[in-house]
Amino acid sequence: MSARLTAREITLRYGDRVVATRLSLDIPDGAFTAIVGPNACGKSTLLRAFVRLLRPAEGQVELDGREVGSYPSKELARQIGFLPQDPLAPDDVKVRQLVARGRFPHQSLLSLWSERDERAVTEAMAAAGVTELAGRPVQELSGGQRQRVWIAMALAQQTPYLLLDEPTSFLDITHQYQLLRLLAQLRDQGRTVIAVLHDINQACRFADHLVAMRDGRVVAEGGPADIVDAALIKDVFDLPSVIVPDPVAATPMVVPTLQGE
Repeated sequence: MSARLTAREITLRYGDRVVATRLSLDIPDGAFTAIVGPNACGKSTLLRAFVRLLRPAEGQVELDGREVGSYPSKELARQIGFLPQDPLAPDDVKVRQLVARGRFPHQSLLSLWSERDERAVTEAMAAAGVTELAGRPVQELSGGQRQRVWIAMALAQQTPYLLLDEPTSFLDITHQYQLLRLLAQLRDQGRTVIAVLHDINQACRFADHLVAMRDGRVVAEGGPADIVDAALIKDVFDLPSVIVPDPVAATPMVVPTLQGE
């Protein structure tokens, strides 16, 4: 698969703390890429670099061969949608109002709210399962409900690229699988999805491209069936395991083995 979004020899740091050095990665176009790895290995930092919330100290991130920092803000926002780990909603904003903010990149001084905007918001809320929450203040919602509202806002943006940092956080297991199935459907419709996930088995089941990171470097990448084995899990997570076929999806499933078992 071709890659329009790429990282070229990037070094990422926060002040004096270096998170990644000379990291290169091509994101397959039209794929669902899951980035996995232990805490503090650079997964979220890499996403922030892709959406230019963090400028590389060295190297560059490119979209269509053009450095992302050279894009006007609205133009980039029409290409890449991003859901961070802990988004904050304005005080007193209601659910539908927040989801509608996903249409901001498509607005201009000369364009009014259109039927297309209305349809995008309605469809995004339905896909995220928050239609019935439309008139409620976001601050009154549970953590899982708020997460689904933020997902709806990202969907309403209708970008070719959708980047999500730990999108299953706060969601119960039913909503986790519904969301991952939705992301896979978006991939099937031609969108490029990139998600940081903590659950390696969910990543293997729903993503078709896996990026395994540790200590700010890419340890392995490729199809889950091609790269996931006990050696990789030990190298990335320091976890002894056996790999068996998922009984439903036949994708790799990691079964930890504790000492003495």
